Formats: sequence, C-alpha cells, structure tokens
Amino acid sequence: MDSGWLVPLSLVFGVIVGAGMVAIIVAAAQRGQRAVDVVSSAVPDGIDQVIDALESAGVVLDPSNNVVKVSPGALAFGLVSHQSLVHPELVKLVDRVRRSGESITEEVHLARGPFGDANLYLFVRVARLGARYILLLAEDRTEAYRLDDVRRDFVANISHELKTPIGAVSLLAEALSFAADDADQVRKFAKRLTKESERLSRITQEIIELSRLQAADALAKPELVAIDHVVALAIDQNHVAADASAVQLVSGGDAGATVYGDESLLVVALHNLIANAIQYSPGKSRIGIGVSNVDGIVEIAVTDQGVGIPEDDLDRVFERFFRIDPARSRNTGGSGLGLSIVKHVAHNHGGDVRVWSQLGSGSTFTIRLPEAAPAPATTGEDT
Repeated sequence: MDSGWLVPLSLVFGVIVGAGMVAIIVAAAQRGQRAVDVVSSAVPDGIDQVIDALESAGVVLDPSNNVVKVSPGALAFGLVSHQSLVHPELVKLVDRVRRSGESITEEVHLARGPFGDANLYLFVRVARLGARYILLLAEDRTEAYRLDDVRRDFVANISHELKTPIGAVSLLAEALSFAADDADQVRKFAKRLTKESERLSRITQEIIELSRLQAADALAKPELVAIDHVVALAIDQNHVAADASAVQLVSGGDAGATVYGDESLLVVALHNLIANAIQYSPGKSRIGIGVSNVDGIVEIAVTDQGVGIPEDDLDRVFERFFRIDPARSRNTGGSGLGLSIVKHVAHNHGGDVRVWSQLGSGSTFTIRLPEAAPAPATTGEDT
C-alpha cells in the first residue's frame, strides 16, 4: 500500500475509536445515573415539605415498605408504628401499586388502634412517587358513616331521659303555685325545683357531649398530649369533692407518657372516673390514680376502696344511662352518662376502657391508649 495513505487512514481510525470510547463512557454514565436514581435514599425534592403541611394522613414508603416520611395525621390515626404501616389492608394496596404501577383509590375500614372496638373509615389513594417510592394519602370519612346512628341515638336518648326531670319540674311548679301562701313550702319546693333544673341542665350537656364524641369529629386535629398533665388537671378538678367526702386522692406510676389526641376530652374522661370513685367510696378511704407505660400501651388506672360492682352489672356499666344504684344516682344527680363518655373518649383515641371489681373491695377502671409513636427520621439527604 502506498505509504501516503497510511497517515489519513490512521487519523480516520483514531477518530472512529475515540468516538466509540466517548459513546461507551456516556452510556455508562447514564446507566450509572439511573442506578443512582433507583437506589438513592433521598426523597424527591419538595415531598418533605408537602407531607409536613398535610392535615390529612400522608405516608411515603421505600421499596422495602419502610416508612421514610409520615405526616402528623398518619401518626394520630395510628397508621404508622416503628417505621412500618400498621394495617395489612394498607400494605396490600401499596404492594398492588408497586406491582402494577397504576394508582389506586379505595375506601377502607380499619381498626382505630391496636385494641378497642373503634373503627376508621378512610378514603385512601396510593400512587408511585418517582422510580423508587410509593405515596399513600388517606382522608378520614368516619363521621359520614356514623352520623345517622348518632342522630337516632340522640333522639331516642333525649326523649327517654329528659321526660323524668321535665315532668318533675312541671309538678313542682304546679305545687309551688298552690303553696304560694306558705313560705316554708315555697322554700322547700323552690329548693327541689332548683335541684331538678340543675339535673336537667347536666343531663342535656352530657347528652350533647356524648353525641359529639360519637360523631367522630372530636379528634379533627389531634395533638401530642402529656398524660402527666391530664392526671394533674383531673385530680385538681376533684379535690373539693374528695375533701368534702374525706377521701384521699393519690397519684403515681410512670412519668412522661404521651399520646395523640385531645387533652380536654382525656381530662373529662379521667375526671368522670375519679368523680365516680369518690361517689362510691366511704369516708377516710383512698383513691389511687396510676399511670403505666409498657410496650407502647399507656394505661391510666383509677382504683377505689368502695362498695364494688355486682358481677352481673360489669358488662353494662358503660351503657348509656345505666345506673348501678338508681336511688344513689337520684340523690347525687347522676345521669348515667359518665362512664359512657369515658368509653367513647377512649375509643376515639384508639384505645379502650376496662373494669375490675369485687363487691365490698372496690373497683379499678383502666383507660388504655396507644403511646404516641415518634416520627421516623427521613433517611434521605436534606432538600
């Protein structure tokens, strides 16, 4: 071959080889970037801020179904614990989206907490979030399912229970008019009339409170609640009644427990338990209020040394308007709604309430609530 062609052929061959090497390097870099995108633990830009701003429940999961980001609403509903989804129903939805790649929108029926009978009805949407993550959004629809039942219960309860004090007020007013010339009778009937009107007002207020609890909107904005503060407030509200009955209130147990919920409602529930204990305790006895925090369950127990509850009545004490001793309830103005309110407060917080009692030895009522789970730390880089 003519040596004059060697130089141009060498140059052409060098250009071809160089271009091939550049193409190989670029392709390798692109594949490497795609691999980084898949295995990177960083949540896509802006997702952290969006999840933090959500009022509804929002959860971001990685390919192993570990929760890498969660909104306060999801924690309050008890959907996440120990960086995992609690409910198998939600895990199945996430797995379906991961396999198909298509978004899913469904209504699901879930237990509100790890124990108790309260339920959640959630409108859930699950979708892919980039190449790696799954986004789950849940909106609470529980109130819509309960509203009809609440209305029926309210009408039935109010018509049954209010007729007695209303009838008493009517009769006393009539008797008062006939005894207008007898000052002693007027004072007697006026005192009875005041007592019945106060009872009527108390029953009405408790029916309204119970209906609000059953409507499932009581925890529209759950917050972190310190149980120590709840116990302190409830004891303070009952000190006057305890002193009047010569009953000592003693508190103790594990300190620092927290739950998600409404502090004022939890105070009402514990106040009702302490007030009941005072009502049924003899003078110079003790009432203990103890807190236990074990294995993610916060228990608040109220123990008295009172008359106790018959075994046949233990299953009914949380029914609306049920009274163990109707005569005592009439004398003290009890409505029979206090323990029912306690039950619904516990259920709305994802927990339950239990009772142990023995005649002549006293009773122990225990509110059990799921401990507030800490928010999982985001595993990705800060955005």
